[in-house]
Amino acid sequence: MPTVATSVIISRPFEEVFDFLADARNLALWSSGVHRVAAEAVRPGDGAEYRYHFPGRHREHRLICTAYRPCRAVEFRGRRMWSPLGTQIPHYAFRLLPHSRGTFVQLTVTCTLGGGLLLLAPFMAMAWRRDLPVDARRLREALCGPDRAPAPAPAPPPVVVADSVGRPPARASAPA
Repeated sequence: MPTVATSVIISRPFEEVFDFLADARNLALWSSGVHRVAAEAVRPGDGAEYRYHFPGRHREHRLICTAYRPCRAVEFRGRRMWSPLGTQIPHYAFRLLPHSRGTFVQLTVTCTLGGGLLLLAPFMAMAWRRDLPVDARRLREALCGPDRAPAPAPAPPPVVVADSVGRPPARASAPA
């Protein structure tokens, strides 16, 4: 079950950032893990259910809000998606903290894998390590615009928190 995390500072009030993240329809504007979310209005909160399309999939899937703590955290879990190689369940988590330059957001993606996809866990983790920092930048640009985005602070690269069986990685990428 690969888990990858990164963070970004967004120069907007944390209430505004939380409201944007709590509405899953906005995920398609910046997240590489969400292709499209149905446009119908859904009241944000625990148990809110959205219809969405995962990239490369033709079927519609459900995305459920599994944690909703106003101005602090919001999480979404996709329903299990089947493929000939196995199943995957995406989980997107966002933690927010006030920051002197706006709002600090930690983005975490966990993919629960089943079947043959377990063998591909290292490749999926590699893809998320590549894509999640780009998603964080796109989130900042979606809220601030490219001209208002603050210069990115040097940040450590994303770290795989656990491998497919929950063990810490043999060699973690950490700043020196």
